[in-house]
Amino acid sequence: MGERSGDIALQCSEAAGYLSELNRRIGADCVQLAALQDTMERLAANQSESVAAAHELRATARRADDMLAQGHEGATLSLSEVSGLIEHVTSLEGDLRRFLEIIGTVGSISEELGAIARQTRLLGVNASIEAARGGEATMGFAVVADEIRRLAGQAGESAASVGEKLSQLDRDARRLIGGVESNIARGRGVNAHLDHLRGTMADMAALVGQFGDRSQAIVACTDAADADVTTLSAGLEQFGQSSRVNASGVDGARRQLEGLESLANDMLNATAHGGGRTRNSRYIALAEEGADEVQQLVQQALDRGLLSMEALFDRRYAPVAGTDPVQYHNGFVGFADTMLRPILDRRTGEDKAIIGCCLIDQNGFLPTHISRRSQPQRPGDHRWNLENARNRQIFMDSQTRRALDQDGDFFLFTYRQDLGEGRYRALRSVFVPLAWGGRRWGLYEVGYLI
Repeated sequence: MGERSGDIALQCSEAAGYLSELNRRIGADCVQLAALQDTMERLAANQSESVAAAHELRATARRADDMLAQGHEGATLSLSEVSGLIEHVTSLEGDLRRFLEIIGTVGSISEELGAIARQTRLLGVNASIEAARGGEATMGFAVVADEIRRLAGQAGESAASVGEKLSQLDRDARRLIGGVESNIARGRGVNAHLDHLRGTMADMAALVGQFGDRSQAIVACTDAADADVTTLSAGLEQFGQSSRVNASGVDGARRQLEGLESLANDMLNATAHGGGRTRNSRYIALAEEGADEVQQLVQQALDRGLLSMEALFDRRYAPVAGTDPVQYHNGFVGFADTMLRPILDRRTGEDKAIIGCCLIDQNGFLPTHISRRSQPQRPGDHRWNLENARNRQIFMDSQTRRALDQDGDFFLFTYRQDLGEGRYRALRSVFVPLAWGGRRWGLYEVGYLI
């Protein structure tokens, strides 16, 4: 019955370990699900804003369409006025050129008048000469000749003045025509730009119309997406509730299995104390022998002053910087590594089924371990460190806690060794209490595989 109960405890331990891992995964999934629900809530809020923005976009598109239609009408009218003005300016070119022709004609007349004035002046001079020859008889003719000469001089001056002004007018007119011609060329270019602008405005009107159509499609899509987000959020909430219920059920099953494991372990422990020889008897004897050796060596160190009670029962666990998982240091670590680890190594090698001997204080702290499990940690390798640098760490499980809290000469339990990252190994261990100076220190453990 004892051996059967031990097997049952082993199977319960393995099943409880599996359920613990399953519960851990479900818990992790629940955390991720909660994060996903938070994300969905933010998505729903963003979706609501998107829906509102889409409706505003559609309204804006409609307003833009109306405004562009009004603007298009006004712009078309303005462009027509500008085109008319440009055509009017362009038509001035012919009038200005005809004006230049008239100026040229007047200029030629002015030149002819100048020539006539010069001939008249010569005629007056000749008349004066002839009047001087005639004496008294031609005196009146001489007066006329002087008047003719005077008038000819005035006419010449007037013709010269008119010619000069006509020349200035011609220069100004030609300069004006040059500027008008430049503006006319620009006007023709502007006409081309106006035609392009009309086409551009027509294209803009078409784009705004297309924008309005697409905004309507966006509104339809966002409305549909909003409904889908609402459905998905409700589904996630229901799934989250179901996951939490399942996690609670798995945890309840785990606790029941651990209770059954404890009952089976009690039967196994009771059988081990019954006096009959079983396959566990050898390991119980090895554990008691090892515990006695450790007990005597520590007591001798206390008696000789090589170790103090304060260091032995030091519970001030100082974390070692940079360790992962965290290792600790206290006043007993140095002595344990130097004096007790050799005993643990030797005792572990006494049977190939033994996977390790170690010391555990009342808080689950392992001041030292066998050399194979006390290697220096590898930076960044949590999994390796958990298996190969188990010294100076704190471990606790339900069966170890029972052995630490109960009174007895030894305890034979099956339990799950935590290998980290949800990995466990079912072991059978003999726990022998250790005490010095009438104070319970902890346990000497021998773990082995059956």
